[in-house]
Amino acid sequence: MPKPEQEFWDPFADSGQENWKPVAGVPGLSEIILAADEATGSYTRLLRFEPGTDTTVQGVQTHDFWEEVIIYQGYLHDLTLDQAFGTGFYACRPPGMAHGPWRTPEGCITFEVRTFER
Repeated sequence: MPKPEQEFWDPFADSGQENWKPVAGVPGLSEIILAADEATGSYTRLLRFEPGTDTTVQGVQTHDFWEEVIIYQGYLHDLTLDQAFGTGFYACRPPGMAHGPWRTPEGCITFEVRTFER
């Protein structure tokens, strides 16, 4: 089944704390899955980095799916590139593209679309 039909809803309503689920492996990282296609595994999410989050424990990332990311709020410092990216910056990563790790002293929220081709 493709991603579900949804009208506007507010993932941040009532502070939205109950909507955020921890991401395994990195303290301070949590997500809200906005929509998912169970057949392909593709999904759209918000990813939140609490202030001080450091993803060095995961190292440089690569994966077997397309990933599009826009920084919704805050900024990330890419430790490999030694460059900071802030609100409004966008990335489109094909399968196998290396990226990260990151640190964010002040915190950050990204909007991501992950597309699995099966």
